[in-house]
Formats: sequence, structure tokens, C-alpha cells
Amino acid sequence: MSPDARRRLVLLLLVACGIVTAILMRDQISVESLSAKVSALGWYAPLVFMASYAIATVFFMPGILFTLAGGVLFGPLYGTLYNLTGATIGATLAFLAARYIAYDWVTQRTGNRLRQLVEGVEEEGWRFVAFTRLVPLFPFNLLNYALGLTRLRLSHYIITSFIFMAPGGAAYTYLGYAGREVASGGEDFIKKALLGLAVVASVAFASRILIKLRGKKT
Repeated sequence: MSPDARRRLVLLLLVACGIVTAILMRDQISVESLSAKVSALGWYAPLVFMASYAIATVFFMPGILFTLAGGVLFGPLYGTLYNLTGATIGATLAFLAARYIAYDWVTQRTGNRLRQLVEGVEEEGWRFVAFTRLVPLFPFNLLNYALGLTRLRLSHYIITSFIFMAPGGAAYTYLGYAGREVASGGEDFIKKALLGLAVVASVAFASRILIKLRGKKT
């Protein structure tokens, strides 16, 4: 086995072990536990939170828990920024892992079927990434690895992911923030909770419109 193949195998095993560990620990993670642990970290809580979000994305942890926790911990503005940063870093790491580890292996074993799919994605380029970020038709964590099997430019992938994840990220971050206000009984908490639900509903409605428009074009 060549040194390059050995490095790929080690990286693949690390990713696989991380995913298995994350699946086994999934029931132990909640918005409340995340918020409690991160809030106790003081001034470097944002850095730890973003790093944790990135690792969770790579290892198929439920991102919605981190997004809601970001709203609870940091509020709607900074929470959205930290959530988007962590999610984008994690998505990029997964993208690179798939490109580095699996591209040649998968293409050799799937032949024309994968090649045709990849060519279709690459033809649209960043527009495909934008659509899938705005309209969550595919599981977010799995999509990051799948897109790594294409020849999309890394810079396009990162910038498009960050920008077009923003609407949904902001909506769910605000929902987490509104939930904190409800729990603490702050002023106007009912108004904030309803606004949070309205924002999430608006994003979902916009996603359905985009699906219909895209269907008409094709």
C-alpha cells in the first residue's frame, strides 16, 4: 500500500469512527445541554461553539440542535453569524474529505451513472449549491460529502454555502432566541415567539416556491 493510500485509509477510518461515535451519543445531546456547557466557557465560548458545530457537521450530528442553541446562547445576530460560520467550516471539511478520500474510488465503481450525475451538478455549478442550500431537499450533512465528489470549485462552494444558508440559519437561530425569551418570561416573549415561527414559516414557503419555479424551468 502506497503512503498516499495509507493516509487516505487512516482519514477514512477517523471519519467513520467519528460518525459512529456521534450516532451513539446523539440521544445525549440537546439544546439545553449544549447551551449549559458552552455558556460556562466564558469569553472563548463562541470559538468552542463554532468548532463544535463544524465537528458535528462532519460527523452527521443534527445541526438543528446547534442552530437553536446558537440562538439561545448568542442572540439572533451573533448567533446567526456563529452558526453560519460553524456550519460552513464543517461543510467545507466534509466536502474536502469526500474529494480527498473517495472520489477516485467511487468513480471507478459507479462508472457512467455517477459521472452523468456529477456532470449535471457541475454544469450548474454554484447555482446548484445555492438551490440545495435554500431548499433542503437532501440531508445537509450527506449533501456536503456528495458535493465533494464533484469538481465544483472550492471557493464557489464555500461562498455560496455561507450566503444561501443564511435565510434558514437566521430563521432557526431566531427561533432558538425566541424560545429562550419564552422560557425566561422576558418582555414581549409571545410576540418574539410568534415572530420566530413566522420567519421559519416564511423560509419554508419560499422554499416551496423555488421548487415549483425550478420544476417549471426543467
